[in-house]
Amino acid sequence: MNEERYPDIEVYLAPLNIRVLNEWLKQRLHVELTSAGKRQWAGTGLSEQKQPLPVLLMESVADSFASLWIDSPDSPWARDIDLARDLNAALGVEVRCSLGGWHPGDAPDRFFRIACDGSEGVMEWPDHHAG
Repeated sequence: MNEERYPDIEVYLAPLNIRVLNEWLKQRLHVELTSAGKRQWAGTGLSEQKQPLPVLLMESVADSFASLWIDSPDSPWARDIDLARDLNAALGVEVRCSLGGWHPGDAPDRFFRIACDGSEGVMEWPDHHAG
């Protein structure tokens, strides 16, 4: 199966425990995030092919959700939903992400949600970027 690989990946997670997330990121991407300004954390991990993986975490961007962004197509996850499922399974947090690659005309408020208990579904998340 040759699935589409996104040029970058972004998910929203809550609740955020930076220490726990950092431990997970060290295991998965060989990166430890450090403070990069007010409520921002950044670092550069390495892919399996030793490609740089810029990682940015912004706390409380929308409704107490943090944004985790990996600015590379070389991460272990092909799509936002793959990272969302991995984070949910490993940390037991609620994770939200786009339904797919964004295209002009797509509904900007429709998101994929994975609840803390692992249940999945589509949801409306209006004004999610107002943080």
